[in-house]
Amino acid sequence: MPEIFERRFMIKRVISVVAVVALTALGFAAPSKAASESDCGTGKLFCIGLVTDTGKVDDKSFNQSAWEGAKAAAKSNGGFAKYIETTDPKDYATNIGQFASKKYNVIIGVGFLMAEAMTKAATDYPKIKFIGVDQFQGAALPNLTGLVFPEDKAGFLAGYLAGHLTKTGKTGAVLGTDLVPPVRYFGEGYRNGVAYAAKELNKKYPATKLIYHAPDNAFNDPAWGGTTAQQLLSQGYDVIFGAGGNTGNGALLRVAKKKGAYCIGVDSDQWGTLPEARPCLVTSAMKLIDQGVAAVVKTIVDGTDNFATRYLVNDACVLLKKPYVWGSIYR
Repeated sequence: MPEIFERRFMIKRVISVVAVVALTALGFAAPSKAASESDCGTGKLFCIGLVTDTGKVDDKSFNQSAWEGAKAAAKSNGGFAKYIETTDPKDYATNIGQFASKKYNVIIGVGFLMAEAMTKAATDYPKIKFIGVDQFQGAALPNLTGLVFPEDKAGFLAGYLAGHLTKTGKTGAVLGTDLVPPVRYFGEGYRNGVAYAAKELNKKYPATKLIYHAPDNAFNDPAWGGTTAQQLLSQGYDVIFGAGGNTGNGALLRVAKKKGAYCIGVDSDQWGTLPEARPCLVTSAMKLIDQGVAAVVKTIVDGTDNFATRYLVNDACVLLKKPYVWGSIYR
């Protein structure tokens, strides 16, 4: 196995590596044994509810990162946090409603496809603050904000690295559905980054191959991700970007079994969250969702949130004061 080492890098530009809902499973993060959900809505306890996108809260990707942010916010503010895992998109509204009916202070919805349900809930419950991760709401409401990330820029840097790493000139990506704009931005950014590297190196590479999952179960299909990655590997693709929750993870794990192939993770630092992929993992296009979520909640707690005056969204680059790209390079 090649020697493994770590290197941190920063590129000064206003780019963040931030390059993301039912029968449900529930989870809790409370400040003490005395804290109880029954105290939510009474003014005695600050309560944060998180509704995942389809898939598990421990998906080692965007759901997990958002939950880590919610837990951190609850801990730092003496609050209480709970999650609901969504197994079917038709249950977004029902899951959000479970928290709203109990008068939680903040409800976080993860994923672009939940935007409509979040907007409806924010209209119905004007006293609750709503945070939509990866969401671009179509109506400006004083209690609703979207937390967005420049995935195209993070994808570009991942592609630029891939363009320098490839030995065959063949680079690919295994992705969630292209109906979700952030996923498409990752893919197109990646393609353009490879092309830029090729031009810089004065090489002619075959077109980067982007393979998107069908809309149904797009982020929780590791078997498809693995099979698709294998197809690329068998065709000589030697650098593969996996972006799409558990689906992307499946691709990374398959590439990890191929000697000499490289893979690129997404959302969180997958060197830590998906250690099985380390044999191929060279970097992760990190979105820092956890930090973004915690930062927005903090503004709500201290009364400095800009929900009433901002135009629809909070850009994570500005919110986190990250005028650079950062990530982890291994190998």
